[in-house]
Amino acid sequence: MKSAPALTTVLLVEDHRVVAEGLWALLDEYDDLTVVGWADSVAEAVPMTEQLGPQVALIDYRLPDGTGAEAADRIRALDPTVAVVFLSADASDAALLAAVEAGASGYLLKSAGGDEIASAIRAAAAGETLIPARTLMEVLARHRETTRVFAEQTERLESLTSREQEILALMTQGVDNRAIADRLTISYATVRTHVRGILEKLDARSQLEAVAKAAEWGFRPAQPDPAAETNES
Repeated sequence: MKSAPALTTVLLVEDHRVVAEGLWALLDEYDDLTVVGWADSVAEAVPMTEQLGPQVALIDYRLPDGTGAEAADRIRALDPTVAVVFLSADASDAALLAAVEAGASGYLLKSAGGDEIASAIRAAAAGETLIPARTLMEVLARHRETTRVFAEQTERLESLTSREQEILALMTQGVDNRAIADRLTISYATVRTHVRGILEKLDARSQLEAVAKAAEWGFRPAQPDPAAETNES
């Protein structure tokens, strides 16, 4: 007589009831998988893990009171033997890296089919890592490049003097150089000098490009200092 397959117990962490119920019904189709419970938030995931002792937590990345990575962190702090698989609509590098840092064995998109999800749960329960090393290396490389570019953009914006920020803010509003001079009560030549400085610091070839870069980089002008640069003419 053929023995029944060993059951892998699964906790669902998903805030959308329809999705959770669909996953529950889907996993019930597999003889070796059984869903033992459903948590709809980070806060609920930990006591449910403690109460039910699942082997695998299948977690959505976006939850109403935090991220799936936070839920995974708390679950594994409570019980490091619980394997974690993410099932999410978030395909960003940041989400994948956060999941890996939280100890995830796998990261699937919600477009994954039932067999793929079931296989991922089985592999995670067996201690396997489902995220290829090459994928992680590529994601880390992109993350490092994004961090480097952001740091450079921030440094360039922070290098602007308060007067340059003031002028750049007016430029973003479409104010021309002569009108800027009138508004700030400084000479047209002084405005042009500041504009040249802005272009150089933002590595822009025109005022239009400087404005576009400022918008893209999240430029927020500093609050004007009434005492600043009173000696300009």
